[in-house]
Amino acid sequence: MIRIVLADDADDIRRLVRFVLDRDERFSVVGEAADGAQALELVEAERPDLLLLDLAMPNVDGLEVLEDLRHRVDGPVVVVLSGFTNAEAVNEALALGASSFVSKGESITDLPNVLAAAVAPPAGSQPPTPG
Repeated sequence: MIRIVLADDADDIRRLVRFVLDRDERFSVVGEAADGAQALELVEAERPDLLLLDLAMPNVDGLEVLEDLRHRVDGPVVVVLSGFTNAEAVNEALALGASSFVSKGESITDLPNVLAAAVAPPAGSQPPTPG
């Protein structure tokens, strides 16, 4: 099961995403944050596999969260879910370590597959052999 923290300052977006993910047995939402500082605290406390992160949040924004997480060797995979879809925002988020970028304007029904793909091992990779 993929353990996820949702970070978005919009309650309705978090509720909608949680509703979609709760209906998919691949996921367990282990925490919700309304700002970047809360997101970082939840990542530290819950050690999720994935952080679904908005960019525009109060106190600490999504780019600052990405900057903090890029220095951690054990940080989660980060997928950005944002209304900011200009090339500059997308490129900056990806440069700071986000594995993918999803626009809030895209269909929410596609989100579970995007998240599952983000945490899947790269094609052709082999798990380490004991030894």
